[in-house]
Amino acid sequence: MVRGVGSHDIETADPAMTAPRTRERLVVLVGYPGVQTLDLVGPAEVFAAANLRRDAAQTPYRIVVASPRGGTIAAGSGLRIADTLPLASLRGRIDTLIVAGGPAVQQIVAQGDVPAWVSRRRHAVRRLCSVCTGAFVLGAAGVLDGRRVATHWSACDALARAVPGASVERDAIFVVDPPVYSSAGVTAAIDLCLALVEEDLGRRTALAVARELVLYLRRPGGQSQFSESLAAQEAASDGIRDLLAWVQEHPASDLRVERLAKRAGMSPRHFARVFRSETGVTPGVFVEAVRVERAKLYLEDTDWSLAGVAERAGFGSEDSLWRSFRRRLGVAPRDYRKRFSRPRATKAQPSAKPS
Repeated sequence: MVRGVGSHDIETADPAMTAPRTRERLVVLVGYPGVQTLDLVGPAEVFAAANLRRDAAQTPYRIVVASPRGGTIAAGSGLRIADTLPLASLRGRIDTLIVAGGPAVQQIVAQGDVPAWVSRRRHAVRRLCSVCTGAFVLGAAGVLDGRRVATHWSACDALARAVPGASVERDAIFVVDPPVYSSAGVTAAIDLCLALVEEDLGRRTALAVARELVLYLRRPGGQSQFSESLAAQEAASDGIRDLLAWVQEHPASDLRVERLAKRAGMSPRHFARVFRSETGVTPGVFVEAVRVERAKLYLEDTDWSLAGVAERAGFGSEDSLWRSFRRRLGVAPRDYRKRFSRPRATKAQPSAKPS
């Protein structure tokens, strides 16, 4: 049984909560019966680790787990979370409110208690956050209208229908549109909460927390939830799937339709028809997606010039690289590198020629 983090430290009827002590931020994690366990535990561990990393007389975060009626709740995984506080017992200002997702979220939305509470308290909260399908609760509370929002990729269409006034970012790890902060499914909540820690306490502390939690990479918002080129392989036949894998391994090769059709043993016209039928995209769109994904890796991991990245990824020219990035990602390659590059040792510039 898991106990609500820090629930014994908060006096919910204390008027002093309307003026919390300087630099201590109240983080309320909202769960409910059927909640996704990691949607609660992931954020809690990030803020708890930040508390341990700070050498100060006062910890920066007070972490509370709350639920509609308080007490023990059973998560969707079967784990039981004890000592949660009733939402109605919370008084005063909340720095960061995080609504978790889970298989029961639509039932919670239909019942209406949690969205109504969020709607009433929204102006007393500095940051309104959701994890995965927790975005449906924020939507029902009326806080997503006119804002950008992320959720699990499988729930994007449903969220767009439920909250037509929101702009659903269909492939983002997390989205920041203050005061609303939203993340995609499950582990993406950790990325979002690391970004919140960085916002509060600085990059050095956020990186230290990431190391403490043994995270391979602290992914910034805007990163892709999944590989588009891998998604294209799901419904493809063995022959086309093998060709897709070959394209991914050789992005700098001559990947014109005629050459791909010859490799597949088909006429160009028949190949183009079969390819689109099995993958849902044209050969040209797939090739561009593969090359953009490869260029993203080079921009993140190397100090190569943009011309070198363009050559190695198969674009042929920096201008072609720029056009594809603007079309598919909405950003220029140079801006993508500034946002997503990570510390690395300088690597030698490639001189590879397309094969």
